[in-house]
Amino acid sequence: MKKLFIFATALVAAPLAAQNEDLGQPIQEGGEVETVMEAEDGEGLTFTITDETALEDLGIAIPGFATDADVATPANQNGTAALGKELARVITADLRNNGLFKPTGPDALPQPSFPEINAPNWPTWSNRGAEMLVHGYVRARSDNRLTVGCYLYDMALQQQLVREGWIVEPADWRRAAHKCADLVYSRLTGESPFFDSRIAYIAETGPKDNRTKRLAIMDSDGANHRFITTGRSTALTPRYSPDYKKLSYLSYVDGNPRIYVYDIGTGRQTLVTQSDNPTFAPRWSPDGRYILYSMAVNGNTDIYRVPSTGGTPQRLTDAPGIDIGGSYSPDGSRIVFESDRSGGQQCYVMNSDGSNPRRISFFGGRCATPEWSPRGDQIAFTNSSSFNVGVMTPSGGSVRTLTRGWQDEAPTWAPNGRIIQFFRTERNSGKAGLWQVDLTGENERRLPTPVDGSDPAWGPILP
Repeated sequence: MKKLFIFATALVAAPLAAQNEDLGQPIQEGGEVETVMEAEDGEGLTFTITDETALEDLGIAIPGFATDADVATPANQNGTAALGKELARVITADLRNNGLFKPTGPDALPQPSFPEINAPNWPTWSNRGAEMLVHGYVRARSDNRLTVGCYLYDMALQQQLVREGWIVEPADWRRAAHKCADLVYSRLTGESPFFDSRIAYIAETGPKDNRTKRLAIMDSDGANHRFITTGRSTALTPRYSPDYKKLSYLSYVDGNPRIYVYDIGTGRQTLVTQSDNPTFAPRWSPDGRYILYSMAVNGNTDIYRVPSTGGTPQRLTDAPGIDIGGSYSPDGSRIVFESDRSGGQQCYVMNSDGSNPRRISFFGGRCATPEWSPRGDQIAFTNSSSFNVGVMTPSGGSVRTLTRGWQDEAPTWAPNGRIIQFFRTERNSGKAGLWQVDLTGENERRLPTPVDGSDPAWGPILP
C-alpha cells in the first residue's frame, strides 16, 4: 500500500503553511492515514443536499489547482502548474461519472492565482453560474513529496464549507485528487466517500474457448492498472480483505481448485485450502478471520468456512442440492447465499453458523450471486432468469431491477453502498466488460479496462 499523509486544519487567512505540514514519522507501508487535526466547518455552517434532482442541477466549478512555484516534480516533469490541472481533471471526472453532479472542469475555466485559493474572486465564478466552487493548490516539497490542498466554497453564501490537505508521494498524486472528490461528495450529499478505493477483477484475453484469466487491480476510475497473476493458471472471483492489504481468489492449477490469499504489499501469496472437488466463490468475513467458499462433494454443493490463514474447513450447510455464493452481512451475524433446495435457484439468508436458513427471494425469477451492501440495508443479486442486476432488502422486499443489458451479472458494492459494479457480456461478440450503476438505475457507465473484464470486486475506502 502506498504512503499517504492527511492533515485537516481550522480556518485561517491564507493557504496552508509549511509549518502545518509537519506530520512526524512516515507511516509504514500499508499503514493507515494519519489524521493530525480535526477539520472545522466555517462558523457552524451546514450544507447538505439529499434531493438527487437538486444535485444533478448543481453547478460546480473546478478550475486548475494553483501553485506557489511552478517546478518540475517526479509526478509531472512539466511542473506543478500542469499537475494542478491534472488534479482538477481527475476530480471533475470523479464527480461527473458518479451521475449526481454536472461539474465544469479546468479546461473551460480561468486559472485562479495562488492567493485566490483562500480568498476567491467571487464575481468571476458567480458570473459563470457556479453554485459551488472547488479551489485547490499543489506545492512541491523539499523531500520530493507533494502537498495538495482542497477547498469547497458555497457561492451564494460566499463562505468556505470545508477543506482538507494531504501530503503524498509523487506516485500518489491521483489519490489526493480522489480524496478531494470524496471531500466534496461527502459534504454535499451527506454520504460516505468512495472515490479513493480500488477494484480487483479478472482480466480476460484470448479466444472464447481458451480464455486466459488473470487477476488485476486498479483505482476506482480505472487508473494505475496492473496485473497480479501471469495467466499460467486460471484466476477467478477475487475479493479484497477488510483491511485492504490482501486479496483472496480462486485459482485452478493443473485443473485443481485452490483458494489463495495474495498480500498486495509484499507480493506473497498463501494457500488457504485446496481440494480435488469443484470449489467456488471465496468471500471474506467482515473481521477478516474467515473465508467462505462453496465446494461440491459427491454431487452436493455446500458452503464452508475456513480460517483465512488456512486450517480445517467447517461445513455450514447440509441441505440436498447446490448452496453457493455466501456473502456476510456487515456485522458478520448473517450470510446471504443462493440455493436450489426449493427446486429453483433462489436467495437465502442464514445465521453465520449456518443455522436458521430462510428463503428471501420471491419475485418470480431466479436469484443468484447475492452480495450484502456495506450499509447492511440491501442485497444486490443477479436475476438469472433475465440476467439483470437488482437489489432487495435483507428480508426480500422492495425488489428493483437496476440494469437492462444483454447479460449482466456478479454485482459488487462501492464502499459507501450507493453504486454497484457488475460485468456485462455483449450479445454478439461475447466480450465482457465492467460496468457501474447507481441505486436509481439511471446512471450507468462502462469502466475502462485494457482488456475484457469479469468478476469485479470493489474494495473498502483506502486508509
